[in-house]
Amino acid sequence: MQIHVYDTYVKAKDGHTMHFDVFTGVKDDQKAVEYAKEWLASIGEGDAVVTSKECSFCHSQSAPADVTEAINKDGYYIYKMEGC
Repeated sequence: MQIHVYDTYVKAKDGHTMHFDVFTGVKDDQKAVEYAKEWLASIGEGDAVVTSKECSFCHSQSAPADVTEAINKDGYYIYKMEGC
C-alpha cells in the first residue's frame, strides 16, 4: 500500500512541542488535519491548534503490514516522534 505522510508539530497544553506524522491512504490535506485532531483528542490534547500549517504533506512511501492494517481500519496511523 502506498501511504501519504503528513509531518505534524503542535503545542501541547503544557507548552511542549509534539512532533508526529499522520499516515493516510489518501493524499488529502484536510483529512490529515482531521485525523491529527481526532488522535490529539483521544490523548487529552483536543485543544491543540492543528491546521495545514502544523500538519503538512511531506512525502509518499510504501507501508508495512501493521500500518496498512491500521489505515484500513481507522483511516490513519499516527507515527509518534518527539514529545508524544
